[in-house]
Amino acid sequence: MVLLSFDIEEFDMPLEYNKEISFKDQMEISIRGTKHILDILDKHQVKATFFSTVIFAQNAPEVIKRLLSSGHELASHGYYHSAFDKTHLALSRKVLQEISSQDIIGFRMPRMKPVDEDEVRKAGYLYNSSINPTWLPGRYNNLSSPRTIFEKVGIWQIPASVSPMLRFPLFWLSFHNLPLWLYTWLAKSTHKKDGYLNIYFHPWEFTDLTDQKRFGFPGYVSKNTGAKMIERMDIFINQLKKQNYSFGTLSDFIQY
Repeated sequence: MVLLSFDIEEFDMPLEYNKEISFKDQMEISIRGTKHILDILDKHQVKATFFSTVIFAQNAPEVIKRLLSSGHELASHGYYHSAFDKTHLALSRKVLQEISSQDIIGFRMPRMKPVDEDEVRKAGYLYNSSINPTWLPGRYNNLSSPRTIFEKVGIWQIPASVSPMLRFPLFWLSFHNLPLWLYTWLAKSTHKKDGYLNIYFHPWEFTDLTDQKRFGFPGYVSKNTGAKMIERMDIFINQLKKQNYSFGTLSDFIQY
């Protein structure tokens, strides 16, 4: 099963590069990107999981309504994208359930930062997808973590997919920077070994991020964004669909 997930959030990433961006612009960019994602998923009739912050959901009600009506899964990405307290685990779940009228069973920590699994369980979640089991200088050092799905303190841990050899991460940056044929080969190889593929993206990737003056992003972040990202995702999903790969949500997966 191919598990596509998208972290829908306030687009605060320019702040990491010392660029100012208004909340209005943060939301407008993320909303526009999420609509592009939904268009692609609708075209190919595949389901995905959307990890949403409460702030995004509250400020994009029509987008949330559309993704739910299309049969996608809504999960929690915390209350805010740039601030976290352990009380946000239960609170974000409660508010998202009120917004969606659905049970929220999944959680992903913003920026894949560490989170206390006991607190995730106490908040009522059934799975946590906050681990990128690789080493990335300045960001992750999770080589000691299991590479594939495992259970801990009574909930499922679903790490992001990395290649069986060398634990090469198959996350969004790889999708942007590798030749698409190579990324697709690595994805298929990992799926063959593990029986599933868990890869994640963000809505702002589907908008043009090449304005260095505005966003401050280095080339490896802005490469193949906007229309190029839309085209690459369309090709990627189409290739897998033609080869009869199945797609599903993370909640589908843990119940499979």
